[in-house]
Amino acid sequence: MAEKIESSREGGIDAPTRHALDWTNPDFYNQDKIDEELYRTFEICHGCRRCVSLCDAYPTLFDLIDESPSYDIDTVEKSDYNKVVDECYMCDLCYQTKCPYVPPHPWALDFPHLMLRAKAKKFKDKKDGLQKRIRNKLLSSTDFTMKYGSIPLVDVTINTLNGSQIVRKPLEGLLGIHAKADLPKFKSNNLKKRVEQLTNSVDKVQANESTTGKVMVFGTCYCNYSVPEVGEDLFTVFRHNNIQTELMQQEKCCGMPKFELGDLESVKKAKEYNAPRFLEAINDGYDIVAAVPSCVLMFKQELPLMFPDDEGLQKIKSRIFDPFEYLSLRDKDGLLKKDFKKEFDKISYQAACHQRVQNIGPKTKEILSLIPGAEIDMIERCSGHDGTYAVKKESHETSIKIRKPVVGKVERFDPKTFTSDCPMAAKHVGNGVTTETETVLHPMSILKDAYGL
Repeated sequence: MAEKIESSREGGIDAPTRHALDWTNPDFYNQDKIDEELYRTFEICHGCRRCVSLCDAYPTLFDLIDESPSYDIDTVEKSDYNKVVDECYMCDLCYQTKCPYVPPHPWALDFPHLMLRAKAKKFKDKKDGLQKRIRNKLLSSTDFTMKYGSIPLVDVTINTLNGSQIVRKPLEGLLGIHAKADLPKFKSNNLKKRVEQLTNSVDKVQANESTTGKVMVFGTCYCNYSVPEVGEDLFTVFRHNNIQTELMQQEKCCGMPKFELGDLESVKKAKEYNAPRFLEAINDGYDIVAAVPSCVLMFKQELPLMFPDDEGLQKIKSRIFDPFEYLSLRDKDGLLKKDFKKEFDKISYQAACHQRVQNIGPKTKEILSLIPGAEIDMIERCSGHDGTYAVKKESHETSIKIRKPVVGKVERFDPKTFTSDCPMAAKHVGNGVTTETETVLHPMSILKDAYGL
């Protein structure tokens, strides 16, 4: 049997803390040390099993243990550890919402960052086959794919091909991208072009204790080139509320797709490009806002943990906001307009994982609840999309299984509108909902419609 870990009390009244990610230390990539920490962590998880409903990493782990000769971690083959690692998509919910053994508990578990460490080792050693490595590079190189895929005529061609099963079925065999996975649409009428056409009129910029009233929007790959209408609606709503709103003219991907892959050197390169531009905007009196929760989380949490001595990142961390967090902070001082022109009915709202783990509270629900007639049913379950997880051949069906409880709750509530802070999650869940009355809108688009803008 496995050696038992010395017991210690669960939880405690101390606030959770998080250790820096020591990714430049050579031991970070030492396979023996990684396996040793995986063993220790898996043994603790085996005795707890509190996170079993979050993702497929935990059922995979517990099946390996329960089907082993000793029914314990000591007879699970180390070569099978990566089966667990591959099912973790870095949602961070186990650390932030479930695990009773995170620091300052003496066991100091950090399951997501341990999975990241194993992914980083796997990436560095090129353990995946050539097909997967090409596929993963393509899916995670969003600066390239989004920018060039949205060139006029190219966007129409790619969108048409992506919608054809005649094309998608061979693509599944060639690259391992599931034929039925919903891929992002490319739009040549990008966010930059749309913002140039908007009226830039703000009556009077007014700061309060928490915000400057001036916002630089980090457009992000997805909002720039795939759902620019979401970014456009953000501009419209913010300017309606007398927030001076500008678009970052030079930016790269936040780095989350590379982070989830374990390609930490590419994350560093993206940080080195973006951080000086963010700091320039902050020094000019702007706050930073991004419509995609994952992009905010990178600068609020993951990058500061990767580079704990970078004072610039600490400054960015304090000045980057989720858009509804920003509106909520302004509302505290009466700086959010309530001049709604349209009523809404039942709204089913899935709180995106990467927004939940920012620990800002249900700000989207809070703001949407101000709309006349709005009845909000908030769902705190993962959508199952999770970056590139839902589009991969090997994990697409699992993503459908993970989204099932969310789809079920939406259908039972039978709303007029379904929404999520994450555009990809919204589409993934919306595709699974069968009720005819359901419409998928981003929360910012709901707010814009309610204002009658």
